[in-house]
Amino acid sequence: MAGNSRRRGAVRKTGTKKGQVVGSGGQRRRGLEGRKATPKATDREYHPAHRRAKAAEKRAEGARNRRAHATKAAEGPELVVGRNPVVECLRAGVPATALYVAVGAENDERLSEAVQIAADKGISILEVPRPDLDRMTTNGMHQGIGLQIPPFKYADPSDLIERSLASGEPTLLVALDNITDPRNLGAVIRSVGAFGGHGVVIPERRSASVTAVAWRTSAGAAARVPVAKATNLIRTLLDWAKRGVQLVGLDGDGDTSLDDYDGTGPTVIVVGSEGKGLSRLVSESVDTVLSIPIAREVESLNASVAAGVVLAEFARQRRVGL
Repeated sequence: MAGNSRRRGAVRKTGTKKGQVVGSGGQRRRGLEGRKATPKATDREYHPAHRRAKAAEKRAEGARNRRAHATKAAEGPELVVGRNPVVECLRAGVPATALYVAVGAENDERLSEAVQIAADKGISILEVPRPDLDRMTTNGMHQGIGLQIPPFKYADPSDLIERSLASGEPTLLVALDNITDPRNLGAVIRSVGAFGGHGVVIPERRSASVTAVAWRTSAGAAARVPVAKATNLIRTLLDWAKRGVQLVGLDGDGDTSLDDYDGTGPTVIVVGSEGKGLSRLVSESVDTVLSIPIAREVESLNASVAAGVVLAEFARQRRVGL
C-alpha cells in the first residue's frame, strides 16, 4: 500500500526497491525469446538414432563398394582357380592370356597337363609367390594355380540381326530372358553353334554373362557364336520383329505344340528361366508361345535343354525343307 514506507519502523533496505533492477530487463527478454528448432535425433551425436543412421550409412557404402568391385571384376580379366577348372578351361579352348603357378606348388597330373596345354597354345606361364596368388583370388582356394581370361567381347544387337539377315540363310537366333546360371548360357551357346544358329542375345541386367564357367560349358562354341547384350531386351526383340523375324517363346503351357510349328522361316527363339519362365512383358511381345511335348511324369525341361530341343527340330525342318 502506498505510504507504507513512511510508517514508523518501516525502513526499506538498499536494493530492495520494488520494480526492475538495472540490467534485469535484458535478461528477461532473452529468456522469453524463442530457441532454435531441436535437431533431428539422427543429427544428435549422443542419440541412439544417430548411431543407427551412421551404421546404416556404413553398410550402404560397403554394399556400393562391393557392387562397384563386382562390376569392375566383370568388365576386367577373370581368374579361374583350382586345378580341375583350369584344366577344363584349357581343354575347352578358353582364350586365356596367362597361367599363374604358385612357387613350390605340389606337382600332379592336372598341373602338368595345364602347363603343357598352356605351353602348346603359347599362353604365358608365370611362377608367382603363393601370397601373391592369394591376393589375386577372393577365397584363396586356388590349389596353386590360376588361369587369367580376358573379358568377353559382346556383339551389338543391331549388328547381330544384320549379319543373320545377310547370311543367305533364314535367321535363327536365341534370346535369353532371366537366365542367371552361366552353365545354362554356355549350354545354349553350344546348341546354337551345333544346330546352325546365328547367335544369342542376353539382357544387360538380371542375366548370366559369358564367364569362364559359360566358356567351359560351351565347349569352345563361345569363340564361334556371337553373343550380344541388349540394354532393353523387349525393345530389341520388337525392333527385330520389324525386320521380319518371328518371335517364338517357349513355355510348358504354350498354346502351340512344337510338332505343329513351321520353324523354317526367320525365327528368334525366346527362352525364359526354368523357375519363372518368360517374364510377363516378354511373353506379351512374342508372336507365338510354343510348348514341347513331354511325358506327363516330367514336370518341365531345363531352359538350356528346351532351347536345344527346339533348335534341333528347326534345324531338321530346314534340312528336309518342311
